[in-house]
Amino acid sequence: MSVPDYMQCAEDHQTVLVVVQPVGIVPEDQFFKIYKRIASVSQVIIRESQRLLIRYRHHYLPENNEWGDFQTHRKVVGLISITTCATSKEWPQTAERFHGQKEVYSSTLYDSRLLVFGLSGEITEQQRTDVAFYPSFEECSDVEKRVEDFVESIYIVLESKRLDRATDKSGDKIPLLCVPFEKKDFVGLDTDSRHYKKRCQGRMRKHVGDLCLQAGMLQDALVHYHMAVELLRGVNDFLWLGAALEGLCSASVIFHYPGGTAGKMMGRKQSISQPLDAGKRHRAGALTTNGISADTSTEIGRAKNCLSPEDIIEKYKEAISYYGKYKNAGVIELEACVKAVRVLAIQKRAREASDFLQNAVYINLGQLSEEEKIQRYSILSELYELIGFHRKSAFFKRVAAMQCVAPTIPEPGWRACYKLLLETLPGYSLSLDPKDFSKGTHRGWAAVQMRLLHELVYASRRMGNPALSVRHLSFLLQTMLDFLSDQEKKEVTQSLENYTSKCPGGMEIITLPDGLKLPPVPFTKLPIVRSVKLLNLPVSLRPHKVKGLLGQNISNASPFIYSPIIMHNRGEERCKKIDFQWVQGDVCEVQLMVYNPMPYELRVENMGLLTSGVEFESLPAALSLPAESGLYPVTLVGVPRTAGNITVNGYHTSVFGVTSDCLLDGLPGVKTSGCLVEVIPALPRLQLQTSLPRSAYTPHPMSKEELSSSVSVQLFNGETQQLTITLENIGSEDIETLELTSKIVSTKEKVFGEFLSWELDEALSHLPLKPGQSVTLTVNIKVKLDFSGQENLLQDLNDDGISVTGLPISSPLRQVLKPRAETKPVGSESSKAEYSHIKTLEAVLNFKYSGGAGKVESYYRELSLGVHVDVEPSVFFTRVSTLPATSTRHCHLLLDIFNPTEHELTVRAKNNQDLVLHASECQRMAIQVDKFDFESLPQPDQESVRFSNPKQLEEERQHAQGCQINSKLGICWSIPSLRRCGEASVEGVLNQLVLEHLQLAPLQWDVLVNKKPCDCDVIADCKVGDAVSLEVKLTNRSKNSVGPLALNVVPYQDYQNGVQNYDLEDGVTFIGSNTFYIDTVKPNESTVCEGALLFLYTGDFYLNIKFQDDSAGRELPLAWFTLPSVHIRALDAPPQAGA
Repeated sequence: MSVPDYMQCAEDHQTVLVVVQPVGIVPEDQFFKIYKRIASVSQVIIRESQRLLIRYRHHYLPENNEWGDFQTHRKVVGLISITTCATSKEWPQTAERFHGQKEVYSSTLYDSRLLVFGLSGEITEQQRTDVAFYPSFEECSDVEKRVEDFVESIYIVLESKRLDRATDKSGDKIPLLCVPFEKKDFVGLDTDSRHYKKRCQGRMRKHVGDLCLQAGMLQDALVHYHMAVELLRGVNDFLWLGAALEGLCSASVIFHYPGGTAGKMMGRKQSISQPLDAGKRHRAGALTTNGISADTSTEIGRAKNCLSPEDIIEKYKEAISYYGKYKNAGVIELEACVKAVRVLAIQKRAREASDFLQNAVYINLGQLSEEEKIQRYSILSELYELIGFHRKSAFFKRVAAMQCVAPTIPEPGWRACYKLLLETLPGYSLSLDPKDFSKGTHRGWAAVQMRLLHELVYASRRMGNPALSVRHLSFLLQTMLDFLSDQEKKEVTQSLENYTSKCPGGMEIITLPDGLKLPPVPFTKLPIVRSVKLLNLPVSLRPHKVKGLLGQNISNASPFIYSPIIMHNRGEERCKKIDFQWVQGDVCEVQLMVYNPMPYELRVENMGLLTSGVEFESLPAALSLPAESGLYPVTLVGVPRTAGNITVNGYHTSVFGVTSDCLLDGLPGVKTSGCLVEVIPALPRLQLQTSLPRSAYTPHPMSKEELSSSVSVQLFNGETQQLTITLENIGSEDIETLELTSKIVSTKEKVFGEFLSWELDEALSHLPLKPGQSVTLTVNIKVKLDFSGQENLLQDLNDDGISVTGLPISSPLRQVLKPRAETKPVGSESSKAEYSHIKTLEAVLNFKYSGGAGKVESYYRELSLGVHVDVEPSVFFTRVSTLPATSTRHCHLLLDIFNPTEHELTVRAKNNQDLVLHASECQRMAIQVDKFDFESLPQPDQESVRFSNPKQLEEERQHAQGCQINSKLGICWSIPSLRRCGEASVEGVLNQLVLEHLQLAPLQWDVLVNKKPCDCDVIADCKVGDAVSLEVKLTNRSKNSVGPLALNVVPYQDYQNGVQNYDLEDGVTFIGSNTFYIDTVKPNESTVCEGALLFLYTGDFYLNIKFQDDSAGRELPLAWFTLPSVHIRALDAPPQAGA
């Protein structure tokens, strides 16, 4: 016997063997259809008490049948032939072929049957027990019934043979049972010797034990096996002793393990469990009608004769050692090892089972065909798997795979090789799902795994499936990258590029013919991504929500100040959603930090984003990463086409011709601050261009990214510059609203007046602004800082009010205020001082605009323009003072004006001559001004007074007074050589004393001589001897009542030499009293006092009107009681005509 049956197990010893074969030409599918129906009759109950188990084979070598006496389950006792016969003429030939088949197994056959399909007519009416006729393969409903009858006939023969052999016929000569290779050895032996007879008896006992086991008589079989062992051991008949021991083991296994030892992988447990169980229970005379054993002694006897689980293995070892003594019994030895392994697997004794398998590996079966070698290694693999030796199982499975494509095979079976290689993967801790390699440490031996993957790649290529080769090679590169040397990395990637040039790799699932699905292999390590960060839009494009809208946040309204449930939900939401928004239709960015683990430059093509939630247009990028680069930032961009919540799920790449979709969920090592962001409806986009050159200056508190652009200009103090801004709609939505605000962001200087001013109405009239349209806006930049000079630097100026000219170059004024560049050493004090007088003003113009669907959702955008102005001094007011004028309503303002520039400068004021100042020259300008009624300025309301501090109120009051004075003065400067001009303001120069001198007193006094006002150096003429009327009018513009008051009129003459003559009793006489009495004057009322005086001779007379010292006068400031001086010239009366 040269071909082992690797499928055998211990319980097969109780079955009878039936061969099912076709006769003539039978369609294969129809044959196996009938074969399956026949094989379904695996057990038949005989006489309601006995059960016969059948083992079917559709192919069985006749030489194996010759070992039927050695072990009866190897003997073909039944033959079922299947044939087709279309006409009656074919029937004789078919019957002859059936007869020929029976001759092959004639020495062992108990019975046979022929199933004929397709024949009809008279022949089918013949009553034959061994032939059944059926019209077709479909019309054969009683096949199973015929098989059951056939099995019953086999049982009858089996039982008769058992009874015949078991009966001890004393005097009859017991035949010697032999195996094929023994026959020649027994020729010429003495058949009458005691040794020979014991051998015959022992072998027959063993044979009867087999028959009892097949007949379901387990107790009898155990007894016969024990007797056979004793007899055969005494005559050293080792081959048959081994068989007797194996039979004893099989019977004991059937008793201990009624479920069988074949295991799930053999697919026999379901069909064999019932007959095994029945074989244990159903024995002749062992059961009553209700199925309960009537004789418990048989159970006790069986347990006594049965081997224990441990003894079973020991007997198997002994039997196998006896088989090993015979070269021709290799198949028997191998099959016994396999059976023992199955028993040990159930007993969970894996190490002992491995010893049996190791012995099986080295059993020499002579010259085996390639197919037999493949079968042997495959079975060894399955058995190792059965005992839990997964890596050993994988090793033999791989050997079997390599055997499929051995050089000696004319047509290598690459598909079979590939299939077997796939089955080895679990044994090497290898799976074809890359997700299994992304968690925890690497499992298994990487070198062996790489070898196996290379073999899968080669096998799939030889199969003619390049897509499979690409998938396995991609898997190798992705999962084994850390274990590949630099040279191996280069070789693998070159091979991959060669494969993908013919068949690009993708993300589709590859389904193999046997149904196995290979998941896609994304290249998450080419390149390796360490972090993913969703970037906010540029500041100029970020959307802002209109605050304070009615109805906002109603859903979150709660009567409680704090609600832990709401806070918890908000916290979860923050974890999920990023706190900024993207805008529909605008390019959005995601930054990835990647690095290249390869020892050479890595080219990544078509790298883009994978998103869900809204329609998103990804704009792929291509990049080239240097060899083993550090972390490298890569920005991926895309455009959301609809509004809603968008989730960035990952990214896609194309590397070495393989397209990969890398999901962030499968990348545990990637850091991310969140991947869910809200996309709001579309908003317009505004672009601005300016008439002034752009600048790199950035206002100090702001960052560069917060400004869309910045302009810079250099102006003299007081100069005005126009900035023309062109606003263009470069988006796809209409601009429906536009607002403009400004803010001075950083200056230590006090700015007088409006720094930036504009008129927006004309620009707003062009709204809505369509895409592509533009509108122009003019902004006035007016710099007006403090014009006061540094007084401590002007100590060399004369204080006599005369113009100061011709200052030497070495004077402090020259050095500090305008040093010459060519004379200053680098780093000197003068170098630092040069820039001390150049001031800087910075402001931001903020354009707020909205439109489209985003406006409906209350969103807007802001565009900021930075304005940087370097302010050079134009003129300095170094000193300010006042001189009283002849009128109480006027005064002279004296300004010491200094020119700090290097150019000739002209200063002018209203109703004044131009003053020309050379470089670094100082002159005094006197300007006559009307006094100011500061009480008429608007007063702050009571609310602002209540919430403002006194210092702030005082500053605001002084600012209002300064503005009023400045507007009346109208001081301007111009530099003709530069064609530059501007205003000069005295707001920062005026001190409190000067302001008091410039303020119009609340009590206004008017003096009229002869009904004519007398003020401003007006001389009133009168005639000597004529009465001169004198009126004093008081107008009370204060908030309180004034009076009563008393005025004394004192005349005097001024000799212009410092001498004043008040003794004028002979020159002036009063008509009436020289004292005027004024009653109480209420606010905004006036009163008039009248009197008269008479001049007795010619001359210039002055009237000094004084207040009497009373309590009312002391309560009010003295300045309130300043009356204009009165100058009267008395002339001679012309001679009368005819005198």
